[in-house]
Parts: sequence; structure tokens; C-alpha cells
Amino acid sequence: MHTKQELRRAFKARGAALTSEYRAAADRAIRDAVLQSEAWRVSRNVFLYVSMWAEPDTRALIDAALKAGKSVYVPLCCPERVMKAVRIRSLEELRPGTHGIPEPPADGEAAEPGALDLAVVPCITAAKDGARLGHGAGYYDRFLHRQACPTLCLCYGKMLADALPMDAHDIWMDFVVTEAGITAHSPGSSVLKS
Repeated sequence: MHTKQELRRAFKARGAALTSEYRAAADRAIRDAVLQSEAWRVSRNVFLYVSMWAEPDTRALIDAALKAGKSVYVPLCCPERVMKAVRIRSLEELRPGTHGIPEPPADGEAAEPGALDLAVVPCITAAKDGARLGHGAGYYDRFLHRQACPTLCLCYGKMLADALPMDAHDIWMDFVVTEAGITAHSPGSSVLKS
């Protein structure tokens, strides 16, 4: 199997080749799959990444969550490669932050460990068995170790891998969501499928 760094390079190149038409259609299908899932319906405190580059778009999900009255938390990258979940009440609150990623105000209301009902997580690539490959800084793995909520990893179908190397500290995803639908992985997670 290839190393994580080799896979990151290969899948970043693959992501750069995705057409805007494909991404737009897949974004709509992924959004609809998430919105129709039981995990989404029962959640009150939702953690959502703010999409950029070739990641499935989350702005429509953030907007839908806010309109539904959910408490929405987004990532704030802090020193020591620590990430906090900070509540926003509007997309307008976001400003370019670490690595140019839109982030919430640093003095915003942070979620307590274990307070989230659902975490929607990005990836460079994922596999159908719930393995996830991120950018390599470890922010999400460290953050998710302190949470006890279901995880949904959003991944374009054209960015799926057959298999991925996983280290002991890596967090497996409960669900992988592509434009084809949701695949559940963890024991008992089938009750959360749409």
C-alpha cells in the first residue's frame, strides 16, 4: 500500500481535475443525503467543517442547520495543533484564518468536550470501510478523540479510495457520505442511516 503522503499527493491531483459541474451535482446529492439522515434529524449541536478547495461544500448544510434552529459549531485552529468547535449564528461571522480556511471568531462560544451530537468531517480521501485520510496535521483526530458523537465524512465518489492505511491514533468514521448515499460502519450505526 502507498504511504499517506503518496496518497495525499495522488488524491490532491485527482481532486484538482474534478469539474465544477461534477462538484456542483455531487454537492447537491451529498447535502440531500445528509439532510435526510436520521443522524442529522436527531442532532441539536452540530459540528460542520467549512469547505474549501476540492471538499464537498458545507455552506448549504451550515445554512440549513441554522435555519432548523440547530446550534452550529465550526472549527477554529489554535496553537499546538489543537482545534476547537466554536458556535456561529451566521456564515457572515467567518473570516480567513489558519491556512486561509474561513474560521469563527477566536473569542466565540466553544463547545464543551462531549457536547456535540454530530460531527461532519472533511477528508482528502476516504474508503468505504470508514477509513479517512486528512491533510496530515492531526487536528481532526485529536479533536474527535474528545467527542462521543457520530461522525459523517463527506467525500466525492470520484475521490474514494479502495483502502487506506490507518494508524492507531486515527479515528475511523461512522459514516462515509458520497453522492451515491451513506455507508455506515460502526457497530449499531445502521440505526442512523437514512
